[in-house]
Amino acid sequence: MNFHVMTLFPEMIMQAMSESIIGRALRSGAITLEAVNIRDFSTDKHRHVDDYPYGGGAGMVMQPGPIYSCFMSVTQSMSKKPRVIYTTPQGRVFSQSIARELSQEENLVFLCGHYEGVDERVLEEIVTDNLSIGDYVLTGGELPAMVMMDTIARLVPGVLSNEISASDESFEDGLLEYPQYTRPEIYHDVSVPEVLLSGHHANIEAWRRKRSLERTLERRPDLLRKAEADKLITAADRAFLDSLQ
Repeated sequence: MNFHVMTLFPEMIMQAMSESIIGRALRSGAITLEAVNIRDFSTDKHRHVDDYPYGGGAGMVMQPGPIYSCFMSVTQSMSKKPRVIYTTPQGRVFSQSIARELSQEENLVFLCGHYEGVDERVLEEIVTDNLSIGDYVLTGGELPAMVMMDTIARLVPGVLSNEISASDESFEDGLLEYPQYTRPEIYHDVSVPEVLLSGHHANIEAWRRKRSLERTLERRPDLLRKAEADKLITAADRAFLDSLQ
């Protein structure tokens, strides 16, 4: 997986993504990342990349020319046009299922906007996916891009040391993850659930499934309804959920 980020703040991207699991994946070559400064493609001697909006209004708009030139530079060696993601609150809300879909791509290009937005003409020409991380407005697209890249990268083979861990987490089966425990066995007079100490794998899996269902019902009933619609809830699951009512 190769990530390419078109941004006004490449150092912000590279510094944040160089730590922890993603940093190790970059150093091992499991993923690659380049952050390209859109200002480098400005034809203005002052490296301007924005101007006043036609029709008036507050703020500035990013110009299409530098963005398009940056895009052409980033994609010149690619064999086919990549998925180009514009991080915008007007897009589809990013989800684990979208992350799984995007993790299958060889190259992903992210466009990080600033100011009042980006000239619509270049968006229509190069962007394939408009994605949002929530119904709120940030000062720029870098943080959403990093959130998405982190989520997607974890699904790329070789990024996580334990390949099973990605499939066991929240949202992977349509539900929230079950509670987790580690040493010490007793903490502040609260013990780890006895079943987790039993070594009986079938009982442990059954306990985890019930806790996952219980937690999803309590915290995200909307996910539970979707899991049922997607036929991810078994008859045994439904019987357990009914017992909680």
